[in-house]
Amino acid sequence: MRIYTRTGDQGDTGLFGGQRVPKNHPRVAAYGDVDELNAVVGVCVAFCADSEMRSTLELLQDDLFVVGSDLATPQEEGERVGRKAVQRVSEGMVAALEGLIDRYEEGVPPLTQFIHPGGAPLAAQLHLARTVCRRAERTVLTAAGREALNPEAAVYLNRLSDLLFTLARAANHRAGHAETPWSPRG
Repeated sequence: MRIYTRTGDQGDTGLFGGQRVPKNHPRVAAYGDVDELNAVVGVCVAFCADSEMRSTLELLQDDLFVVGSDLATPQEEGERVGRKAVQRVSEGMVAALEGLIDRYEEGVPPLTQFIHPGGAPLAAQLHLARTVCRRAERTVLTAAGREALNPEAAVYLNRLSDLLFTLARAANHRAGHAETPWSPRG
Protein backbone atom coordinates (compact mmCIF):
# COMPACT_ATOMS: atom_id res chain seq x y z
CA MET A 1 0.00 0.00 0.00
CA ARG A 2 1.36 3.39 -0.97
CA ILE A 3 1.41 6.32 1.45
CA TYR A 4 -0.08 8.62 -1.15
CA THR A 5 -3.58 8.06 -2.51
CA ARG A 6 -4.17 11.26 -4.52
CA THR A 7 -7.76 11.26 -3.22
CA GLY A 8 -7.18 14.52 -1.33
CA ASP A 9 -5.52 16.43 -4.13
CA GLN A 10 -8.63 18.56 -4.68
CA GLY A 11 -8.76 19.67 -1.01
CA ASP A 12 -11.10 17.15 0.52
CA THR A 13 -10.61 14.12 2.75
CA GLY A 14 -12.59 11.10 3.86
CA LEU A 15 -14.06 10.58 7.30
CA PHE A 16 -14.26 7.09 8.77
CA GLY A 17 -17.41 5.79 7.13
CA GLY A 18 -16.69 7.28 3.71
CA GLN A 19 -18.17 10.79 3.88
CA ARG A 20 -16.00 13.37 2.04
CA VAL A 21 -15.45 16.79 3.61
CA PRO A 22 -13.13 19.74 2.92
CA LYS A 23 -9.74 19.48 4.60
CA ASN A 24 -10.47 22.73 6.43
CA HIS A 25 -13.71 21.34 7.90
CA PRO A 26 -13.95 21.93 11.69
CA ARG A 27 -14.04 18.18 12.37
CA VAL A 28 -10.83 17.69 10.38
CA ALA A 29 -9.22 20.62 12.21
CA ALA A 30 -10.23 18.98 15.51
CA TYR A 31 -8.68 15.60 14.83
CA GLY A 32 -5.71 17.32 13.17
CA ASP A 33 -5.01 19.20 16.40
CA VAL A 34 -5.31 15.91 18.32
CA ASP A 35 -2.82 14.36 15.89
CA GLU A 36 -0.43 17.28 16.50
CA LEU A 37 -0.86 16.77 20.25
CA ASN A 38 0.00 13.09 19.85
CA ALA A 39 3.19 14.06 18.00
CA VAL A 40 4.13 16.52 20.76
CA VAL A 41 3.54 13.81 23.37
CA GLY A 42 5.83 11.64 21.22
CA VAL A 43 8.55 14.28 21.63
CA CYS A 44 7.96 14.09 25.38
CA VAL A 45 8.45 10.32 25.21
CA ALA A 46 11.75 10.90 23.41
CA PHE A 47 12.89 13.18 26.26
CA CYS A 48 11.66 10.84 29.01
CA ALA A 49 14.14 8.63 30.85
CA ASP A 50 11.71 7.91 33.73
CA SER A 51 10.15 4.50 32.98
CA GLU A 52 6.93 5.14 34.95
CA MET A 53 6.29 8.47 33.27
CA ARG A 54 7.29 7.08 29.87
CA SER A 55 4.71 4.32 30.26
CA THR A 56 2.07 6.93 31.15
CA LEU A 57 2.94 9.03 28.10
CA GLU A 58 2.77 6.01 25.80
CA LEU A 59 -0.66 5.16 27.22
CA LEU A 60 -1.75 8.72 26.47
CA GLN A 61 -0.58 8.33 22.88
CA ASP A 62 -2.77 5.25 22.54
CA ASP A 63 -5.71 7.18 24.01
CA LEU A 64 -5.13 10.06 21.59
CA PHE A 65 -5.58 7.65 18.68
CA VAL A 66 -8.99 6.79 20.16
CA VAL A 67 -9.83 10.51 20.49
CA GLY A 68 -8.77 11.12 16.88
CA SER A 69 -10.69 8.17 15.48
CA ASP A 70 -13.77 9.15 17.49
CA LEU A 71 -13.60 12.67 16.04
CA ALA A 72 -13.04 11.29 12.52
CA THR A 73 -16.17 9.16 12.74
CA PRO A 74 -19.55 10.92 12.53
CA GLN A 75 -21.84 10.11 15.47
CA GLU A 76 -24.49 8.77 13.11
CA GLU A 77 -22.11 5.93 12.20
CA GLY A 78 -22.69 4.54 15.69
CA GLU A 79 -20.38 1.92 17.14
CA ARG A 80 -19.55 0.14 13.87
CA VAL A 81 -18.55 1.11 10.36
CA GLY A 82 -19.07 -1.98 8.31
CA ARG A 83 -17.20 -4.74 10.11
CA LYS A 84 -14.96 -2.36 12.03
CA ALA A 85 -15.72 -1.33 15.59
CA VAL A 86 -15.51 2.39 16.28
CA GLN A 87 -13.64 3.27 19.43
CA ARG A 88 -15.25 6.15 21.29
CA VAL A 89 -13.92 8.22 24.16
CA SER A 90 -15.58 7.06 27.36
CA GLU A 91 -16.16 8.30 30.88
CA GLY A 92 -13.80 5.53 31.99
CA MET A 93 -10.97 7.06 29.99
CA VAL A 94 -11.58 10.40 31.73
CA ALA A 95 -11.68 8.70 35.14
CA ALA A 96 -8.36 7.01 34.36
CA LEU A 97 -6.80 10.43 33.72
CA GLU A 98 -8.12 11.68 37.05
CA GLY A 99 -6.48 8.71 38.77
CA LEU A 100 -3.17 9.54 37.09
CA ILE A 101 -3.45 13.20 38.12
CA ASP A 102 -4.01 12.16 41.73
CA ARG A 103 -1.07 9.74 41.63
CA TYR A 104 1.42 12.22 40.14
CA GLU A 105 0.22 15.09 42.38
CA GLU A 106 1.17 13.05 45.45
CA GLY A 107 4.84 13.38 44.57
CA VAL A 108 5.03 17.16 44.14
CA PRO A 109 4.73 20.03 46.61
CA PRO A 110 1.34 21.79 46.73
CA LEU A 111 0.92 24.56 44.20
CA THR A 112 0.41 27.94 45.89
CA GLN A 113 0.97 30.32 42.99
CA PHE A 114 1.29 30.48 39.22
CA ILE A 115 4.51 29.05 37.81
CA HIS A 116 6.39 29.67 34.60
CA PRO A 117 6.07 26.89 32.05
CA GLY A 118 9.48 25.33 31.57
CA GLY A 119 12.21 23.86 33.70
CA ALA A 120 13.92 20.59 32.89
CA PRO A 121 13.77 19.64 29.18
CA LEU A 122 11.02 17.03 29.68
CA ALA A 123 8.97 19.43 31.82
CA ALA A 124 9.27 22.17 29.20
CA GLN A 125 8.05 19.76 26.50
CA LEU A 126 5.16 18.66 28.72
CA HIS A 127 4.12 22.29 29.20
CA LEU A 128 4.17 22.68 25.41
CA ALA A 129 2.02 19.55 25.10
CA ARG A 130 -0.40 21.07 27.62
CA THR A 131 -0.86 24.20 25.50
CA VAL A 132 -1.37 22.15 22.32
CA CYS A 133 -3.93 20.09 24.26
CA ARG A 134 -5.82 23.23 25.27
CA ARG A 135 -5.91 24.34 21.63
CA ALA A 136 -7.17 20.90 20.57
CA GLU A 137 -9.91 21.17 23.19
CA ARG A 138 -10.98 24.57 21.81
CA THR A 139 -10.99 23.21 18.26
CA VAL A 140 -13.12 20.24 19.32
CA LEU A 141 -15.58 22.58 21.04
CA THR A 142 -15.76 24.71 17.88
CA ALA A 143 -16.49 21.62 15.78
CA ALA A 144 -19.06 20.42 18.32
CA GLY A 145 -20.88 23.72 17.85
CA ARG A 146 -21.44 22.81 14.20
CA GLU A 147 -22.28 19.11 14.40
CA ALA A 148 -22.76 16.25 16.83
CA LEU A 149 -19.52 15.01 18.35
CA ASN A 150 -18.99 12.73 21.33
CA PRO A 151 -18.98 15.20 24.26
CA GLU A 152 -16.53 12.98 26.15
CA ALA A 153 -13.81 13.94 23.64
CA ALA A 154 -13.72 17.54 24.92
CA VAL A 155 -13.95 16.38 28.54
CA TYR A 156 -11.03 14.01 27.94
CA LEU A 157 -8.89 16.79 26.47
CA ASN A 158 -9.76 19.12 29.34
CA ARG A 159 -8.63 16.52 31.87
CA LEU A 160 -5.58 15.60 29.78
CA SER A 161 -4.32 19.18 29.88
CA ASP A 162 -4.53 19.01 33.69
CA LEU A 163 -2.56 15.76 33.64
CA LEU A 164 0.10 17.21 31.33
CA PHE A 165 0.51 20.15 33.73
CA THR A 166 0.85 17.73 36.64
CA LEU A 167 3.34 15.60 34.71
CA ALA A 168 5.42 18.71 33.94
CA ARG A 169 5.52 19.54 37.64
CA ALA A 170 6.44 15.94 38.49
CA ALA A 171 9.17 15.91 35.83
CA ASN A 172 10.70 19.06 37.31
CA HIS A 173 10.46 17.67 40.83
CA ARG A 174 12.03 14.33 39.87
CA ALA A 175 14.83 16.14 38.00
CA GLY A 176 15.51 18.33 41.05
CA HIS A 177 14.63 21.43 39.03
CA ALA A 178 12.87 24.12 41.06
CA GLU A 179 9.79 25.69 39.56
CA THR A 180 9.94 29.40 38.84
CA PRO A 181 7.01 31.22 40.43
CA TRP A 182 5.37 34.02 38.52
CA SER A 183 5.93 37.32 40.21
CA PRO A 184 3.74 40.16 38.90
CA ARG A 185 5.60 43.37 38.21
CA GLY A 186 4.39 46.69 39.35
